[in-house]
Amino acid sequence: MPQSAPRREPGPRNIYAFGITSFLNDTATEMAYWVLPAFLVSLGAGPAQLGLIEGIAESIASFAKLFSGYLTDHIDRRKPLVVAGYFVANAVKPLLAIASAWWHVLLIRFTDRLAKGVRGAPRDVMVAESVEKDRLGSAYGFIQSLDSAGAIAGPLAALVLLARYGIRSVFWAAAVPGALCVMVALVGIRETGRRKSNGNEFNRVQDISRAPNASQALPGSFYFVLLAGTLFSLGNSSDMFLVMRAQSVGIPVAMAPLLGLVFNITFTLGSWPAGWLSDQCLRHGFSRRWIVAAGYLIFAAVYFVFGRAPFLLAIWISMAVYGVYYALTQPVLKALVVEAVAQEIRGRALGVYFFVTSVATLAASLITGELWKHYGAGVPFYFSAVLAAASAGLLLVTHSSGFEQAPLTADKRPSRL
Repeated sequence: MPQSAPRREPGPRNIYAFGITSFLNDTATEMAYWVLPAFLVSLGAGPAQLGLIEGIAESIASFAKLFSGYLTDHIDRRKPLVVAGYFVANAVKPLLAIASAWWHVLLIRFTDRLAKGVRGAPRDVMVAESVEKDRLGSAYGFIQSLDSAGAIAGPLAALVLLARYGIRSVFWAAAVPGALCVMVALVGIRETGRRKSNGNEFNRVQDISRAPNASQALPGSFYFVLLAGTLFSLGNSSDMFLVMRAQSVGIPVAMAPLLGLVFNITFTLGSWPAGWLSDQCLRHGFSRRWIVAAGYLIFAAVYFVFGRAPFLLAIWISMAVYGVYYALTQPVLKALVVEAVAQEIRGRALGVYFFVTSVATLAASLITGELWKHYGAGVPFYFSAVLAAASAGLLLVTHSSGFEQAPLTADKRPSRL
């Protein structure tokens, strides 16, 4: 019986497509996100309603990540789930322009975050299936760089539109990058599917119920990464506390957006090099954990400076350095989680990791608020710094003790990224 032609590998094409999609999607998202507080005030709502909206939105995103992670491991075609996630999120954003009550905003944000949570795990697994193991960091870093570039372009576009046309025009305009995002995802992303080894050839598994090791347990190496990430997340409160601290020591409210711009510039510039550096570590026999641990230590230093707040220049410099922490951890952690487990349970691992750490991050904001209220502004930042340093130590200790990434199933394919 003649064999079918080998299936084309997605290779770098998927990475570029995911990168452009992330840039356009984040541009649309950040255009709308930063004007929401002012928009809610115009609807008669206040901080309580804003807190409720964001709390519910982020909570549903966390549960969606967990669900989509498990689903990803049991479906053969992941592209429809990713495209649907981008489509739904960008279809509802322009509806903010016709919202007339705060609960309309709640429903839209709920849908937006639900869609984000659903598409996250299948997208990250497709990225892992598109490149070789020793290029994972570069792939995730490249996508993260474009994603954070969108976080710069979005607010800048919103500022221009606000000055000329008002708040609702921002929501209408967000439909443009949103529509382009969906088009790129639909046309540019190539299905990866599930693969199994057959000599040098990778074929799609048609019977998902018989996928090898589909129900295997997550290994101990994953749980040590999860433990370190969760401990760190308990001190990783909302970045809005950094803004509040900066304002409390004399940085004007009008300068707050510039703090975010400084942070996003270093985040954007650093993400791809950080991912590439983690790949070089892997090729030379070192773990990516060293890169993540360095990011945690930078976080600890930044929060220590914010706790002391010695002078205003220190706050500005620390905010720029804060972007380096994000660059060293966000893309590299995805690669670290993916490497820690077998190919068949990558989705589950990503879903569990981001669900648990998201819950811990929500708890961190509550802890920080209470510490600030009862012990002053400095204490919560010192507390976060200590947890970050402890998490870095835990990563390095477990690495030196032999708890390294689990062996992967064969997953080699040509890549020129």
